[in-house]
Amino acid sequence: MILLNEGLVVFVRGIIAFFSLLIFARVLGKKQISQLTLFDYILGITIGSMAASITTDLSSCAWPHWVGLLTWVAAGLGIDLLTTKSRYAAKCIEGEPTIIIMNGKILENNMRKLRYNATNLLQQLRTKDIFDLSEVHYAILEANGELTVLKKPELQTLTPKDMNISVPNTGIGIELIYDGIVVDLNLKQINRDRKWLKAQLQSHGIKDPSEVFLATYEASGSLYIDKFKDKIQKNIDIGDYKGPY
Repeated sequence: MILLNEGLVVFVRGIIAFFSLLIFARVLGKKQISQLTLFDYILGITIGSMAASITTDLSSCAWPHWVGLLTWVAAGLGIDLLTTKSRYAAKCIEGEPTIIIMNGKILENNMRKLRYNATNLLQQLRTKDIFDLSEVHYAILEANGELTVLKKPELQTLTPKDMNISVPNTGIGIELIYDGIVVDLNLKQINRDRKWLKAQLQSHGIKDPSEVFLATYEASGSLYIDKFKDKIQKNIDIGDYKGPY
């Protein structure tokens, strides 16, 4: 009976901690893992640990743990706001980018200050598909530890602009049907209606939108359609595939 009661308490605490953590994570923002500073990383681990304590620490009531969790989240949000408003605060708290290579020359003093060695440099250059140091014009170590590299001008990739070539305008596809459901709001956005959509689907042999998994209106004006039942042979061996060559 005692074990059952404890299990119920853990379950309720877990639900509270889960949704608290979900809400607080949304409040703190949507930074990607690659954009997190060391402090952001430590803050995330600490907040997660507090949420776990709310769930499993039955030796004390959940309220103090939840207050501690809220305090850390509020402090983290305050730091984010401060670093957004003040460049000096951002420099002190988050750090700043440091030039590691300038005009093809390695700046050893800057590397020593950061406790960043040649092995780290070579490893991160390889992740950028650079195996020859002589290709690098500038390399900057960002505050989050990511290495940004600019190759020498003669080694940079040509773009259509460099060759005076005009390219068609591209944009983001707009979802018109999602999981068999027509998105009327997006139809209005492109000045179309269901009658137009029905005609487009019929031209592809589709009688009803419920047959479509995804349909998007592309920037080129074309319609991409993917049906639930695609006519693709199942369990096909890649060695047996005889595609167009």
